[in-house]
Amino acid sequence: MIPGMFITDLDGTLLRDDKQLADADISALGALGKRGITRVVATGRSWDSFKEIMEELGFMGPGRVLPVDYVIFSTGAGIMAFPQANLIRQYSLGQGDVDRITTYFEGQGLDYMVHKAIPRTREFVFRSHGRSNPDFWSRIELYRQCASAMGSGKINGFGRATQVLAIVPKNEALGVVTKARRLLPGFSVIKATSPLDHRSVWIEVFPRFVSKSQAASWLGTRLGVDPANVVALGNDYNDQDLLDWAGHGFVVDNAPTDLKSRFRTVCSNNRCGVARAIEAVWGTVASLA
Repeated sequence: MIPGMFITDLDGTLLRDDKQLADADISALGALGKRGITRVVATGRSWDSFKEIMEELGFMGPGRVLPVDYVIFSTGAGIMAFPQANLIRQYSLGQGDVDRITTYFEGQGLDYMVHKAIPRTREFVFRSHGRSNPDFWSRIELYRQCASAMGSGKINGFGRATQVLAIVPKNEALGVVTKARRLLPGFSVIKATSPLDHRSVWIEVFPRFVSKSQAASWLGTRLGVDPANVVALGNDYNDQDLLDWAGHGFVVDNAPTDLKSRFRTVCSNNRCGVARAIEAVWGTVASLA
């Protein structure tokens, strides 16, 4: 059997809008496992955040776990073998990197957050420049127990970090990502649509070797899976590099229009898009089993 791999994004792709998992998607993932296909979730969430949502959904307990083999988390900064929770790959920014990125964001007047290195990724400090930025404050409120406001001046003594994240209101986002990529060479600068208000732009800055595609490539090499035999499914711009890299790139119908014009489209996350993508390549769940 030719080794194969199926990689799915989480929020807006595998998770429905009500933050539940569809039975058809779970069955399709389970059937892939019986065929020896490696199953991977690639998410922007931290490992703790991923683990928390799976526990809430009842997919981390004894006898019932999400039927996947690996979790690429924090947009590729870490890879965890699942469900054993063995960390097999990680990257972080050094203090000098953090200084350089935050100095740039300060100069641009952007509101940003700096997340601590794995495994303390959920903890972060933040800096606001007093603008109207509801999505920024919504994220702080969501993770209030993990967030600390920065004092005035430069960020000193923070140590290593997983990422630096700037949140930009939609009406101010034109050209901001392109400029950040130009002026922050040597880093991985990733654009994402906010999963909170679905309008604001998130600019995530990681070490240069961090992205979903680079993590997937590393994992594929480790497992002996050629990119031509990888199927990837996503819903937003932070999945684009992964979809370009995979031999078969799909998006769900709730993805932005420009992504749907580039990649094959399946049903939305609310209509079992994961199962439909699996069926498009490997056949129905019944035939897989």
